[in-house]
Amino acid sequence: MKQKNLFIAVAALLVLAFAGGAYFYKQQQAEAAAQLAKQNMAALVRADAPSFGNPNAPVHIVEFFDPACGTCREFYPLVKAMMTAHPDKIRLSLRYAPFHPGSESVVKVLEAARKQDKFEPALQALFAAQDAWVINHSSHVELIGPVLEPLQLDMARLQNDANAPEVAAMVARDLADAKIMNVTMTPEYFVNGKPLPSFGFEQLRALVDEALANAK
Repeated sequence: MKQKNLFIAVAALLVLAFAGGAYFYKQQQAEAAAQLAKQNMAALVRADAPSFGNPNAPVHIVEFFDPACGTCREFYPLVKAMMTAHPDKIRLSLRYAPFHPGSESVVKVLEAARKQDKFEPALQALFAAQDAWVINHSSHVELIGPVLEPLQLDMARLQNDANAPEVAAMVARDLADAKIMNVTMTPEYFVNGKPLPSFGFEQLRALVDEALANAK
């Protein structure tokens, strides 16, 4: 009986040690990621990135996204709803991370739509019709024309702007910044410079709630 109790005690200690080690490792990862974000704030926050909300909001969410990303499509309205629930308290900035094959051409069109003040309608249209132009995880820019048609964009100007060197430079810069920030998948969020401890909308909400509480 004593041997059995000793075995149980040792096993329990091993479980606790493992759990403690795993927690400590996760904490180290989170701290290292937060330190990286702090060191590379210039690569995280760009003044010319598409942004929504109060520019002086105490909480700033930066999202690296790909319009071909299904999870980006799912999370976008949830983030906007969070902003609506906290008027003037949350700002959202979007950074391009076109990781899907063919997506770079699509984000160039999206940036060109921004030059006609149609960024958000274009983004929402692309998300809504994502299944029509994303095939086998690849983007097909030639299929997005009918998707954007209801927005009454100047299509000749759109094509010209999408091919402009400054748009290509902006997309290349965002990709370089994503690499600096160790962004390898989309969506990737940073809240006031802090990355998510682990991926998930509840984790994002918790980080935003923490930032809102600290802002009071």
